[in-house]
Amino acid sequence: MTRPLNRSAQTAVSGTRSVWVWAMTGAVVGALWAAIQFAPAVWVQQAAFVATDGRLVLRESQGTLWHGSAQVGVTGGAGSRDAARLPGRVQWDFHVSRSGLQLALFADCCTVEAQQFTLTAGLRSWRLQMAPGESIWPAAVLAGLGTPWNTVKLQGPLVVKTPGLNLASAADRLQIEGSMSLEMPGLVSSLSTLRPLGSYRLLLNGGEQPTLDLRTVEGSLQLQGMGRWTAAHLRFVGEARADAEHEAELSNLLNIMGQRDGARSVITLG
Repeated sequence: MTRPLNRSAQTAVSGTRSVWVWAMTGAVVGALWAAIQFAPAVWVQQAAFVATDGRLVLRESQGTLWHGSAQVGVTGGAGSRDAARLPGRVQWDFHVSRSGLQLALFADCCTVEAQQFTLTAGLRSWRLQMAPGESIWPAAVLAGLGTPWNTVKLQGPLVVKTPGLNLASAADRLQIEGSMSLEMPGLVSSLSTLRPLGSYRLLLNGGEQPTLDLRTVEGSLQLQGMGRWTAAHLRFVGEARADAEHEAELSNLLNIMGQRDGARSVITLG
């Protein structure tokens, strides 16, 4: 008959088990931390593809989840035959701080300094802060998004400037603080022999009811419009109009841009 262990022996066995449990827990936690710390850059590639429904495509990823780079392109989504790629590579640098997840993005083609972002998230809310910055992107890359960009085939610089912009979502409502401008000087299109079409400015202003304002700086193709956000939805109404001297040269482009009405096209989004 087996004798029951005395209290001292039971304590020793229990202590041994506790040591093994803590040792195994530490090993598992350490392995998980190491896996996350040295996770490959392809994780970012896969996450970007899923989050954008296949519209943002990263290729030839190098480095890790936290410090890496890739070639970046855009497409019209899953099954689309349209694609365009940015020149050079885009580099990223993630790190966690008390303020949230910090991200620095640098594009060989388009940024002089890395653009800084801070992301904080709750159970049903998130907040993205974009630090002041300026970058210049090629309009030609928009053709990769498919219709109508693959037909219009714009060319020229897209200059993005912001003194600081904050986006926040809570209870399915989008809030915008700060401002951002998109300047489009000397745009041209494959649908028109008129070169350039003109220069334009798109301005995003935050506040209780954020607005999107499109204006023509100069040019024969006149663009104007105004958009407003209601909850998380944008409603934009505008028009494209040709001056009398160049209406024939801009006719094909006007047909693509919106609902044609004489010398103008009515543009509606949302």
